[in-house]
Amino acid sequence: MTEREPISDAIARISRAINAPNDLQSQLDVIVQVARNSMPEIDHAGVSVAHRDGTVETKAATSELVQELDQLQYSLGEGPCLHAIESDPVVVVQDARSDSRWPRFMNAAVERGLRSQLGLRLYLDEHSRGGLNLYSTSSDIIDPETESLAELAMGRVRTGENLGAALASRTTIGMALGMVMERYGMDRDRAFAYLTRIASSSETKLREVAEHLVAEAERSSRPG
Repeated sequence: MTEREPISDAIARISRAINAPNDLQSQLDVIVQVARNSMPEIDHAGVSVAHRDGTVETKAATSELVQELDQLQYSLGEGPCLHAIESDPVVVVQDARSDSRWPRFMNAAVERGLRSQLGLRLYLDEHSRGGLNLYSTSSDIIDPETESLAELAMGRVRTGENLGAALASRTTIGMALGMVMERYGMDRDRAFAYLTRIASSSETKLREVAEHLVAEAERSSRPG
């Protein structure tokens, strides 16, 4: 696997890319590079875009393997990427060799080195959507904290907000991180891990955990 950059740096880079006045292609290229370089277990990353005529194409990829695995899903009409776009916003594949949900894709993907995978639905704007495809060829397990990081960095939402609007939640999460850092004397990465553990154990979105902490702090600071 490639060397990972700190979580806070990864989030900042993705946020800058999405908010910068660049074209969508430039933003997607940065997103897949940051995702590949910052998320544990992830060795390859790509973004697929679904068109109105039903076709799907890969718009950004960190390697030829991404293109190959994506094309496999498109041609077979099955796989975690398509499932994330069409059905479930988040699809996690642990130990690809034993996953039987998409047998034609999985058998072919495992032969090409796939060991685990994470797929997340993306809303690129109010009219189009796609999928972030995160592939691992080095680990059979996608850690829950990797999923939480992907959710935070990508601004994944179930309600159909566009990608830029979704990342607005980083302000609240940033405030919550600052509170945890001050309260417990943690650095940013440890504070992030602390929040993701709370979210995972309570089966709550990271954004909602942050909103609760910020709201609680605001209530306690009110006079009377």
